[in-house]
Amino acid sequence: MAPRWKGKAAEAKAVADPMSKILSRLQSSLIKSNSEGLLSGSSVLLSVHPEQNELLNYACFGRPIITAEKDIQWFQLSLEEAFYLCTVMKCIKIVGGNKCIKNEEELWDYMSSKKSNFPFLCKAYCHLRTKNWVVRAGSQYGVDFVAYRHHPALVHSEYAVLVLSEKEGNGNGRLSVWSDFHCTLRLCGSVAKTLLVLYIDKNGEGDFSPSCLEHYCVEERLVTRWNAERSREIQSCNSST
Repeated sequence: MAPRWKGKAAEAKAVADPMSKILSRLQSSLIKSNSEGLLSGSSVLLSVHPEQNELLNYACFGRPIITAEKDIQWFQLSLEEAFYLCTVMKCIKIVGGNKCIKNEEELWDYMSSKKSNFPFLCKAYCHLRTKNWVVRAGSQYGVDFVAYRHHPALVHSEYAVLVLSEKEGNGNGRLSVWSDFHCTLRLCGSVAKTLLVLYIDKNGEGDFSPSCLEHYCVEERLVTRWNAERSREIQSCNSST
């Protein structure tokens, strides 16, 4: 499925300012300001300056929180977003309620305790982000994430992303029966998205430490509905040649 740009100039804007450059500017700005996020339940709160507010919005990290403060803007980051900014981009630090900076092991333990499937969602999120996809929550479409080629203001999301793992290899896992496939594919088709299944293979590793992510492998599977009419057209073309 080709990208569905929003307007004639949208693609040109995206090419002129690719997501990789936006992330680089964001990374530099957050490092210079020694930014710190605060653990808050199943999210991380990050206070930023107006310039960083714009960069976070453009890079699609978190959601702004409206407050009475004029010079400081607060953003609510998901656990996956915060972990990526902290451990992959290394541009923020994260503190707990005691204001002490958490190391990677402590963050991993905390975030895994809040989400039982955090290790797999985190690996999938990092996998897509490092390929410069914009990744947003996909709960409104019944999936884990949706992936955009650039900012959602410029282009519609292309993929509805489901994250599967060895833990879901039994009969209770998602997409384990035909009806699951049928319902999910119909939903994706109705909103013009392609279903992308990311299967996380642990390679025999545990999930007790962030170092396990280096050993996890991600297998990408595109799932589409079979179109009888299209298949007949292809067969007809092959026969004529």
